Amino acid sequence: MSDLSFIQYVLIALIFIWSGFVRSGLGFGGAVLSLPFLLLVKDDPLVFLPIIAVHLLVFSSLTIWMNNRGNRKSKETDGSGQKLTGFGPDAFAKVQEGTVDWPYLWRMLGIMLVPKLIGVFGLFTLPPNVLSAIIFVIVAIYSVSYILNRPFRSNSKTVDVALLMTGGYISGTSLIGAPLIIAVAAQHVAREKLRDTLFGLWFILVLIKLAAFIWVGLDLQLIHHLWLLPCAAIGHVIGLRFHDRILKAETPVFFRMLGIVLLAVSSVGAISVLF
Repeated sequence: MSDLSFIQYVLIALIFIWSGFVRSGLGFGGAVLSLPFLLLVKDDPLVFLPIIAVHLLVFSSLTIWMNNRGNRKSKETDGSGQKLTGFGPDAFAKVQEGTVDWPYLWRMLGIMLVPKLIGVFGLFTLPPNVLSAIIFVIVAIYSVSYILNRPFRSNSKTVDVALLMTGGYISGTSLIGAPLIIAVAAQHVAREKLRDTLFGLWFILVLIKLAAFIWVGLDLQLIHHLWLLPCAAIGHVIGLRFHDRILKAETPVFFRMLGIVLLAVSSVGAISVLF
């Protein structure tokens, strides 16, 4: 990114603040809701994907650790501030209950692993302009579902598996398979555990992607982490507060406006790449 202008650097910084916000606020979207904007600044996904991957590893693990630490402290009391004592089953269950649904996380990972690896291989065989076009088209489809307030839904185990496999493959190619995966996870994971369960899944999937980046010798843009990580951290803190609010209320207007913006951006991006 050394050939960029000052304005482009400012735009990238703002986009990574946005990326941190949606990641912690929604539990997904750090890539799918920021890549279209980043590609309008510099049309090369392989420049930004390593940065997004590292950010996701840092903030997903930090959020899960902090939430479970706070959860353990609250579960060690009986609700009146009195500390639980003894080794009875009720006390043990309260202390051990976490914010991640690990059994369902491993079930999803088992279905997604092979498609994920296939997608990772495809990432390094597709030309950058083709990959950019695919990203814009996928984001456009997602944005329409937000505008219509009709997110992807699964109605059977067969559809569950199909969505998870497709989401795994897309995640392997570009890290933007989250909406398809959420279509399944949201129906099987408790709402209060959904974000952290997704963070745990993203951590494992992105770790695979990052290992592939290192294996093929891709430039991880390490120097740019020094200034982009704080940008993402600002958005992350704001997103944590937003997440507490959306747990208590539905926000269809927010998603509709988000869908309109994404559709406009992805349409402009797709046209610029294709023509």
